[in-house]
Amino acid sequence: MKNNSRLRYFIYLSLIIIGGCTTGKNALQKGDYDSSVEKSVSRLQNSPKNSEAMQVLKTAYDLAVKDHLRKIEEAKASNDLFRWESIMYDYQKINQLADDINSCPACLTVVPGPTKYINELADSKYNAAAARYNSGLSYLGENNRQAAKKAYYEFEKTQNLQPNYKDVKAKMEDAYWAAVARVVVQPIIVNSGTYKLSADYFQQQIDQFIGSYSRNKFVIFYGESQATEQKIVPDQVLSLNFDDFVVGQTYVKERVEKLKRDSVVIGETRDKKPVYGTVKANLSIFEKNISSSGLLDMSITDWKTKKLVRQQKFPGTYVWRDSWASYKGDDRALSKQQLAITRRKEQLPPPPSALFLEFTKPIYTQLVDDISYYYNNY
Repeated sequence: MKNNSRLRYFIYLSLIIIGGCTTGKNALQKGDYDSSVEKSVSRLQNSPKNSEAMQVLKTAYDLAVKDHLRKIEEAKASNDLFRWESIMYDYQKINQLADDINSCPACLTVVPGPTKYINELADSKYNAAAARYNSGLSYLGENNRQAAKKAYYEFEKTQNLQPNYKDVKAKMEDAYWAAVARVVVQPIIVNSGTYKLSADYFQQQIDQFIGSYSRNKFVIFYGESQATEQKIVPDQVLSLNFDDFVVGQTYVKERVEKLKRDSVVIGETRDKKPVYGTVKANLSIFEKNISSSGLLDMSITDWKTKKLVRQQKFPGTYVWRDSWASYKGDDRALSKQQLAITRRKEQLPPPPSALFLEFTKPIYTQLVDDISYYYNNY
C-alpha cells in the first residue's frame, strides 16, 4: 500500500511539473515573460478551458508588454547610434505577442484586443535605416578601402531595413567598387618549347581558379589580357615564375640476391624414388626512378608603390618508378613473387612534358591554398 501511495504521489508531482511547463508558469517565475506568453497561448489552443494557463497568460502578457516598453524608453534615452534597431526589435516582439493571442480564441477572452504598435514599428525601422545610411556615408567619406567595405555593409543593412531608402542602392554600388581590390595575374613564362603545352595546362588551371574565385566579394582577379582589354588599373599584380626546374633525372639501382632452396626434387633413382637436393639462383632486381622537380615563386606587388607585399615559394616533386628483374640459375630457387618480377619488362617512361605536368600538381595545390588564405579576408 505504501508503495502504491508513493507511486501516485510521484505521478501527481510529475503532472504538476509538466503542467507548469506547458502552461508557461515556470517561465513566468523565471522572468521570461515572452516565453511564458507563448507557452500559455499554445496550452490554451489545445485546452481552451485550462484555468492555470489563463491566469499565466493574463499576468505574463501584462508584464511582457511593460518590460518591452521599458526597454524602448531606455533605448530612446541612450546615445547609442543604432538604438533604433533595439527599439524596433522590442516593438516587433510586442506585435508578435499580439498576433499569437489573436490566433487563439480562448486567449482573447483573457486578453481582449491586444495592442499592436504598427506605426511605431514603421517609424523605428525608418530611423534605424537612417542611422545605418548616415554611418555608411561617414565610412565612405574616409576614402580608403577598409572603410569602404564597412560602408558597403552599412548600406546593405539600410537596404534590408528600407529597400528604397533615398539613394541607398547607388551608394551601395559606390561603396562596393571603392572597396574592391583588383588583382592582375600575370601569365607564367616557360622558356622551353618542350614544356610549353604542360605549362599552358598549368596556366589554364590557375585561370580557372581565379575565374571562379568567390570567397571574398571584394577581390576580383583578372588575367593580363583581360585587364588590358578592359583597361583595368590594378591594385596589385600577382606574378608566377619558376625559379628552377629539372625534368627527367634518372637513377637506376641494381640489387643482387643469392637464393637457394633445400629439399627440392632434383631427380629420381632407378626405382623411381625422388632425389632431393639444393637449388640455387642469382636474382638481379633493377629499380629505375625518374625524378622531376621545380620551385615556383609567387610574388604580389602593390601597383602604386611598386612594393613587394607578399612572396612565397612552392616546391613540387614527382618521381616515376619502374622495377623489373632477371635471374641466373635454377628458377625453382625463386618464390612465386620473385618469378613474377622476372617476367616484367623495363617500361618506357612518360615523355618530359608529362613529367613536367606531374610535378606542377602539388605546386598548384599549395599555390591556390596560399592565394585563398591571403585574399579571403583581404
